[in-house]
Amino acid sequence: MTIAQAPAQEPDMNIVIGRDDLLLLTLDTLRYDVASELAEAGRLPNISAHLPGGGWQKRHAPGNFTYAAHHAIFAGFLPTPATPGPHPRLFAARFAGSETTAERTFVFDEPDLVTALAARGYHTACIGGVGFFNKQGALGSVLPGMFAESHWEPAFSVASPTSFEAQVACAEQVVAALPAERRLFLFVNASALHQPNWFHLPGATREAGDNRATHAAALEYIDRHVGRLFDVMRSRRRCFAIVCSDHGTAYGDDGFTGHRLGHESVWTVPYGHFFLEPPA
Repeated sequence: MTIAQAPAQEPDMNIVIGRDDLLLLTLDTLRYDVASELAEAGRLPNISAHLPGGGWQKRHAPGNFTYAAHHAIFAGFLPTPATPGPHPRLFAARFAGSETTAERTFVFDEPDLVTALAARGYHTACIGGVGFFNKQGALGSVLPGMFAESHWEPAFSVASPTSFEAQVACAEQVVAALPAERRLFLFVNASALHQPNWFHLPGATREAGDNRATHAAALEYIDRHVGRLFDVMRSRRRCFAIVCSDHGTAYGDDGFTGHRLGHESVWTVPYGHFFLEPPA
């Protein structure tokens, strides 16, 4: 089976790699339906301003919980367009018989994208969020251990009402410490959407818990602060940014709650990629 070439508007990642900085922002646990509703209602002005057409792409997650999904993402398996494929990928580890590696795909021989970018001169930095990035044990060290520099502290965690602000401040410090000529791959795992998220909605209570409305409020919270992250990532040179969810989560949908399960609310995720241009 052959695949069509990527549309003209899709970037040639063989040109992007080595020229631009890279940002991968995973909005952990974000549902597609909530993200789409907020974008359509004009409630995500800072993110929507960069999404092509102002809206999210509907995609299928590469895993149904954080650990599995991020292993896949770092191997080049970003969320897949929710239409019949196969679909060309931006990044791909080299292996025989791949039906999603195209002319514009950045193909690498290393086991993961992080290692591949490091081999090409990029400084790789991780700002963790949920527990799989907390470096408090062997399991929480696997994913951040791929990076040359990694950060996690309780202020970045799911329990912090100001987690994303703290993560953005860390990103600003990472960029400030890096020589201007050095290319950067920055990965941020935003934890704010993950339960508990009730504290992002005024009037919500711990006793009432989380729901789609508190999930939406958490995304609006991220949008209020994401402009700072975009600004620092475009401050040195053009930056290619990927903003997506790793998986969704259920809030009582068909009786299901949470993730690591096979439900539409978990498998269907929002995705967008775009360039952040440097200041004139």
